[in-house]
Amino acid sequence: MPADFDTKIVTQNFGKEDAKTIAGYEKLGGYQAARKALNMTREDLVAEVKASNLRGRGGAGFPTGVKWGFVPKDAKEVHLVCNCDESEPGTCKDRELVYWDPHRLIEGMIISAYALGAEHNYLYIRGEMMREVLVLYKAVEEAYERGYLGENIFGSGVRCELTVHRGAGAYICGEETALLNSLEGLRGQPRLKPPFPAVKGLFGNPTIVNNVETLMNVPSIVDKGGAWFAGLGPEGGRSGGTRIVCVSGHVEKPGVYELPMTISFRELIDDVCGGVWKGRQVKAVIPGGSSMPPLSVDELDVPIEFDALMTDERIKPVEVLRGQLFDMGGGRNLRTMAGSGGIVVIDDHADIVKVCWRIMKFYAHESCGQCTPCREGTGWLEKVCRRLAHGGGKPGDADLLATIAHGIAGNSICPLGEAAAWPMMGFLTKFRDEFEAKCASGAAA
Repeated sequence: MPADFDTKIVTQNFGKEDAKTIAGYEKLGGYQAARKALNMTREDLVAEVKASNLRGRGGAGFPTGVKWGFVPKDAKEVHLVCNCDESEPGTCKDRELVYWDPHRLIEGMIISAYALGAEHNYLYIRGEMMREVLVLYKAVEEAYERGYLGENIFGSGVRCELTVHRGAGAYICGEETALLNSLEGLRGQPRLKPPFPAVKGLFGNPTIVNNVETLMNVPSIVDKGGAWFAGLGPEGGRSGGTRIVCVSGHVEKPGVYELPMTISFRELIDDVCGGVWKGRQVKAVIPGGSSMPPLSVDELDVPIEFDALMTDERIKPVEVLRGQLFDMGGGRNLRTMAGSGGIVVIDDHADIVKVCWRIMKFYAHESCGQCTPCREGTGWLEKVCRRLAHGGGKPGDADLLATIAHGIAGNSICPLGEAAAWPMMGFLTKFRDEFEAKCASGAAA
């Protein structure tokens, strides 16, 4: 049956200081799933993860078992890389997971590496996470001392090495191929795809890059089975397990919550987060980190689950200009994504144009500059938004922003371009009147 509010998988050890140590983690049942996995075939492990309907928790929501299956069967050397370069504005779950339960992450990596036949594996953690990296260093050291990492893990004859690598604070390195370049000592710039990392990744070898939350679900899948995990998701859906969301913005009780995917955004705000602060009302909700188009107040009854927010329809430039980018009807065609789980609540006192300017300022700063549409386009979006936000708007600026955003979307090497274009088009569509008002006031001044 679907998960309820008491179902905790990856946050079950939050608040338990003992779980940070290998002895404490084992008292809580830790590393039993790894022992069980090492007695399974690699094929059976991959099949179990496929059956679980575990989807990547880093943003795209791609089925994890399917992704693992892309590794060539005849690969001589494979790598598993954990992406802990969490830097999407509004997202703060991975740092909490690493801090409270580092051994669950290590166990998830051991199982996943074994399933992939990967011996040399890496954990790429954001450099600013100083509190977390110290906990992680200690946990990795303990795992090596106990023989759970190294040449002969658990006495099984299987080798599993784990290297922790600190990034240098670049948002672009959250993109998996930029992360791989950074690991190799190169500039953190995305690679052209194909080839995809599962075929040719780190050091030219097949590589799987998974998010922290994704990997930390794996021990429970091995322990209780893929069918159990799949059953926790929405009935008849394609998403298994629970979901961590990071709620920030204008709510009474912001925080990191592990919740059933059947909960709606309205229930999340009202029942979990205590409602909007200061007795105000919701104006908009960013559903999955600042790169995701927003939901308006009449779209909050949709579940936080991946498919509920997505559509396969392509965005047409004429729709942007006419303010018809989103299907406002069924709630299943909202043209946004659950993303990284960073939910930002915006109240009815907020200036949407200034919100957009702040978002565009971030992406203009973080663009790596490798491709022209992103390098130039994000800068233009920031400049026009700044002009509007500070009273210097001109007639036609709203259409200009829409045109620039559409010129970026689909034309950049990596998703950073879309990360700026999508929210811009989303806010323009749903709050067009606020942009036009800024244009008019600026012209009048």
